[in-house]
Amino acid sequence: MRQRRTFPRLLGSLLLVAAAGISCVGAAPAPAQATAARPLGEIVPAPASVRPAGAPYTLTAATRIRVDDDSRDARRIGSYLAAVLRPSTGYALPVTDDHGRGGIRLALGSRDRSLGEEGYRLESGRGGVTITARKPAGLFHGVQTLRQLLPAAVEKDTRQAGPWQISGGTITDSPRFGHRGAMLDVSRHFFTVDQVKLYIDQLALYKINKLHLHLSDDQGWRIAIDSWPRLTTHGGSTQVGGGPGGYYTKAQYKEILAHAASRYLEVIPEIDMPGHTNAALSSYAELNCDGVAPPLYTGTAVGFSSLCVPKAVTYDFVDDVVRELAALTPGKYLHIGGDEAHSTSHEDYVAFMDKAQAVVAKYGKTVVGWHQLTGAEPVEGAVAQYWGLDGTSAAEKAQVAKAAQNGTKLILSPADRIYLDMKYDKDTPLGLAWAGYVEVQRSYDWDPGAYLPGAPASSIAGVEAPLWSETISTSDHIEFMAFPRLPGVAELGWSPASTHDWDAYKVRLAAQGPRMAALGIDYYRSPQVPWPAG
Repeated sequence: MRQRRTFPRLLGSLLLVAAAGISCVGAAPAPAQATAARPLGEIVPAPASVRPAGAPYTLTAATRIRVDDDSRDARRIGSYLAAVLRPSTGYALPVTDDHGRGGIRLALGSRDRSLGEEGYRLESGRGGVTITARKPAGLFHGVQTLRQLLPAAVEKDTRQAGPWQISGGTITDSPRFGHRGAMLDVSRHFFTVDQVKLYIDQLALYKINKLHLHLSDDQGWRIAIDSWPRLTTHGGSTQVGGGPGGYYTKAQYKEILAHAASRYLEVIPEIDMPGHTNAALSSYAELNCDGVAPPLYTGTAVGFSSLCVPKAVTYDFVDDVVRELAALTPGKYLHIGGDEAHSTSHEDYVAFMDKAQAVVAKYGKTVVGWHQLTGAEPVEGAVAQYWGLDGTSAAEKAQVAKAAQNGTKLILSPADRIYLDMKYDKDTPLGLAWAGYVEVQRSYDWDPGAYLPGAPASSIAGVEAPLWSETISTSDHIEFMAFPRLPGVAELGWSPASTHDWDAYKVRLAAQGPRMAALGIDYYRSPQVPWPAG
């Protein structure tokens, strides 16, 4: 069985914990690695600025992780870093607030405004490594860079041979876009809390900062709503293919939120409406216009279901669901879906989205919807998530661009570029191909800032890679379809446009292969990438 690494929450123990259902087996120390340190810029996403200089720093048994004595955030991030490094190095790596020299120093409170909310500066030399940031998220992202500068074997959960060197020089880094997301569909197939937490840990390595959870669809309702309990007990009782399904209690949802927050990811929950609602319609007959509940659905067709727009009870339902979900979710956003509402007339769709958006605002959240929302009237501050194709009609693209010109922010998720459930090629055993085949180069080789004609660059909030789960039912499946495409999406969201070059990127991506393997990530060995032998 493959080994996996998952790290404890920052608020908890420093001990390494294994993801549920995964065993960890002991191994003898690996042979000594090459002594040359990894080049300073050989990471993903590419940093904004890299200035190699001087001798590398070498971790030893004497290395300490030094934090400011008045910073709980820096101490928590230092404890996270120690938990990453201890198993493979075998070093104690105490986290201390003493003011000695050397070691790894994590410092918050930089006055460099150019670093923003998520930027950092990493300075490395023979005497030690210092990471500084204005905000905790930036310090955490700097720690991910530090991880990648160490040999890949540092990710293993058994003692490995060093040396553990970090190249000398300075990295100054901050993201291009504020939204760098991944969506996980837990409705078509249900994924446990531990499976979601494992994915969060993997996303964090590449500086992803949003986790969009698709919590409801025709095949399953996955979040407990106290005022409508049959949504989960009935609507969550199955999944694609007729499996047992499942759902998150409110406590379990909070556990996911806390783990995401410890990795500086914001969770964006989605309740898809007015279509993609068969699980809800089956749970409560009164949500149907004819008052008859349809059977549960375990297939993969889309566009056949709709809430009954004229009924008052529909908006009691929407209000209760949004109220309870908003109260649970500390993040800014709540996603109301709005795609593929083929069974809802245009007039009804507009009327429903007007009311649903108002409910989201009532409970203090910013509304997000799939880009079909722009066919209604997006409220001020709304965010539309574009999932069209290169070949989507000019009229549909113009509709989205017009909304962007009028102030609607856009998240770009073009299906034929970064839908992670699309097959790589005709032989891919998982996934779908309705948007075409999406190999690694295609998923990387486009510019979000110039992708949608007529949409101002200032309207682009960022990028997000959805993973729909019609054919995805295990963590191995998630990993095979997400990696190695997801690191490229992360780079599109983080790195300056000037760094964007497939020929250079594929070399840096290839160097991630041993790291992903050390983490137990079952990634696709794309023939487009020059992976290291063995």
